[in-house]
Amino acid sequence: MDAPEAIVIGGGIGGLAAALALHRQGIPVTVHERAASLEPVGAGLALAPNALRALDRLGVGERLRALASPHPAIGLRHPSGRWLARTDTATFEAYFGDTIAGVARADVIAALVDALPGGTVRTDSAAALVSAGSATEPAVVRTPDGERSAALVVAADGIRSATRGLLFPQHPGPRYSGFTTWRTIVTPAGRPEAVGEIWGRGRLAGIVPLADGRVYVYGAALAPAGERAADGDEKAELLRRYGSWCAPVPQLLALAEPERVLRHDVWDLADPLPAHHHGRVALLGDAAHAMAPFQGQGACQAIEDAVVLAAPLAPHPDPVATLPAYTAARLARTTAIATGSRRVGDLIALHTPAATFLRTTALTLAGLLPARLLLGRSAATYDWQPPALGAAA
Repeated sequence: MDAPEAIVIGGGIGGLAAALALHRQGIPVTVHERAASLEPVGAGLALAPNALRALDRLGVGERLRALASPHPAIGLRHPSGRWLARTDTATFEAYFGDTIAGVARADVIAALVDALPGGTVRTDSAAALVSAGSATEPAVVRTPDGERSAALVVAADGIRSATRGLLFPQHPGPRYSGFTTWRTIVTPAGRPEAVGEIWGRGRLAGIVPLADGRVYVYGAALAPAGERAADGDEKAELLRRYGSWCAPVPQLLALAEPERVLRHDVWDLADPLPAHHHGRVALLGDAAHAMAPFQGQGACQAIEDAVVLAAPLAPHPDPVATLPAYTAARLARTTAIATGSRRVGDLIALHTPAATFLRTTALTLAGLLPARLLLGRSAATYDWQPPALGAAA
C-alpha cells in the first residue's frame, strides 16, 4: 500500500498518545472522538517512571514533570493515621531514575493535543470500524464524513470497545470488579503532608498533590454494580464512608464541589484477548487490556502501547508486517500487570476484622524491610524502557 495513513478511534489519553507517536514517525493521522470536547473534569493521574519515559519519546515528558507537585515521601496508612509503609521520594527516584508525577488528566490531554498538528483531533465525530482490512486491502472506518480507508486503525475506544467486539466476538468482554470509585480535585489552603493511600475494610482513599495547590482525592469501595448515593449526592456519600478517617481525608473531601465528584464502577478484562491486533487494526489501552486501577497503571500502559505500536512503522511502514510484534510485545506484559492489579484489589477487598488485622500486620512487617526490597517488587513495571521514535528508531 501507499503511505500508511492512520485513523485513531477515541480521543482519550491512549488515543492521543498513539496519534502523537504516529505523527513523530511521519505518518499522517486523524483522531475521531465522539464527545463534543476534550475536557476531562475531576480526575488526576500518577504517571510512573515507565510512562514518563514513554512520554519523553513523545516530546511531552518534561512538560508534565514540570506540572507535578514535589512531595517528600509517599506511603500507605491505616484509617487511624498510622503509617504501615513509607518511602521517601529521593530513595524512589534514586532507585528508578525518575519520579511518580501526579498531574491532572486535563493537563495530560492538553500536552498531547498541543504537540499534534492542528486539525488532527476531530471532536463530535463518532467513528466505527467497518472492515479490518488485510495484507492487500485497507481497513475501512465509517466517520461522519463517510467511509474512509486507512492503512492502520488504532482502536482506543475504551473498555466498552465496539471495535474489540467486532474483532473478537467470542471474547466475554469486561467483568465487574466489585469496586466502585470516586474521584475529585480540590484546592485546600495548604499542601497535605501525608501523601499516598489509606486502606480500610473493603475500601481505600488516596491523596495526590497536583500543581497550583490542587489535590487529587480518590476513593474505592466494595459496592454492587450500578449502585449510587441514595440521596444523589456523591460528596455526601464520600463523607459518610470516609468522614471518620484520619486527616486530611475528611477535610479534603469537605472541600469537594458535589457536581465535580465523579463516580464510576470498575470493570476490567479478566480474560486476556488472544491478540491485540487483527488485520490492520490495533487495540490499545482499555480496549485491549482494561485493568483495575490499584497499581495506577491503566493510563501508563496505554501510553506504553502507543510508543511500541508506532516505533517500527518508520523503517517498516506496512502495519500488517509490524502488528504481530506489537501483540508479542504487549500481550504478556499488560496481562501480568492487570493480574497484579486484581491481586492488589483482592487485598483491598478484605473486610472482616480478622482478615484486615492479618493484612495490616503483614503490611506493617513489610514496611520494616529495606527500601530496596520493597521498591524491587515494582521494578518489572517501572524499569520498562521504551523504543525510540523518529530518526533514532
